Amino acid sequence: MTLAEETELDQHQLAKLLEEHKIHDFREQFLQLHPYDQATFYENATAEQRGKMYEYLSPKELAELFETTEIEEDQYKGFLEEMDSSYAATMISHMFVDNAVDVLKELDKAQTISYLTLMSKEEADKIRALLHYEESTAGSIMTTEFVTIPENSTVRSAMTILKNVAPSAETIYYIFIVNDNNRLTGVVSLRDLIIAKEDTLIRDIMNERVVSVLVSDDQEDVARRMQDYDLLAMPVVDFQQHLLGIITVDDIIDVMDEEATDDYSKLAGVTDIDATEHSAFAAAKKRAPWLIILLVLGMLTASLIDMFTGTIEKVAILAAFIPLIAGTAGNSGTQALAVAVRSIATSDNEEESRWKLLSREAGTGLITGIICAVFVVGLITVWKGEFVIALLVGAAIMVSIFVATLSGSFIPLLMHKLNIDPAVASGPFITTLNDVISILIYLGLATTFIDKLPVS
Repeated sequence: MTLAEETELDQHQLAKLLEEHKIHDFREQFLQLHPYDQATFYENATAEQRGKMYEYLSPKELAELFETTEIEEDQYKGFLEEMDSSYAATMISHMFVDNAVDVLKELDKAQTISYLTLMSKEEADKIRALLHYEESTAGSIMTTEFVTIPENSTVRSAMTILKNVAPSAETIYYIFIVNDNNRLTGVVSLRDLIIAKEDTLIRDIMNERVVSVLVSDDQEDVARRMQDYDLLAMPVVDFQQHLLGIITVDDIIDVMDEEATDDYSKLAGVTDIDATEHSAFAAAKKRAPWLIILLVLGMLTASLIDMFTGTIEKVAILAAFIPLIAGTAGNSGTQALAVAVRSIATSDNEEESRWKLLSREAGTGLITGIICAVFVVGLITVWKGEFVIALLVGAAIMVSIFVATLSGSFIPLLMHKLNIDPAVASGPFITTLNDVISILIYLGLATTFIDKLPVS
């Protein structure tokens, strides 16, 4: 039997045990499952089945399930409303603080206050401390459940502290060292702590070159920094180097997924590409404004064609190649845009690297433009037998591809320089802009050399 078949059988047996009200058997079998499989069963269960689970499982056991499952943001409210308020508040208080904050941020302010009121003051205060941080900053995704050791401790006393704090800490792979003023001074790995002699001072084995982020740093910058340094946890400090919290790699994975989805949405010209839209109206409401803006910009293309009506009337065959030139330029610009946004997202993008990217893309645009021009000249000459028209279209394609590639890479780099999200320079905008430029180039050349073209 395959793993998938075993999992499906487990899910079926659990549902049957719930229906038969076999609490002991359900708990025994359910708690033996991997947390991911527990979460899958919970999400797929009916409201009635989940109601029984709230009776059979303690708030702490359910909290472990909520820590694992990737519940959609709009589902948190529904799940919590199924529970008794006290049960839900206790469950949230058993979650790691950063995850509890993520849940509460999806609720109405009144609901958040209600749950915090039902918690113990100590737990509520921990959560409130993180709730006030601005969305998408290091402070909003950090946890305050971590291990710190005074720098004047010995390894023996450090191990004692670690054993006492570890059960409630989110990770113990890195132990952060602080001075008497709670300023971050170093870091020790769990491995180094274990192999060191017991009477060794922590300050003698700690690494003083600690990579950290400010509490106000953007979460995307934090993700890039953790990726660059290949860290499992990143300390978060204030401007005076006081240690406020840590960000763990599991939270960074969520951030990277969130940022990638956000960038992809913008590149597609929509504000949200979430596949779990509740209705066609909700999806249309988000997409319509972008389409209207692009429609207005698209009118520029129509206006340009109208300006060159006289040229097209004299040489009607010119109209046949407008979609070809505009489409090729748009595709080239979108390719350059993707490369530029990718470069910005994965590097520090210093001045030298920006110029290097622009130079490379300019060269790429010129080479691909020449190749496409030679190809299209030969194709049109064989197809239509009009060599002059073929040369005109080839020249227009070569220049359009070069300009489109340059604009597709330059615009996002310029926006990044101006501290504007480069993903806003989305595919549809670049495509529309390149449509205007390519048609202007094509019909402009045609008008300039109208005497050389065969009149219709």
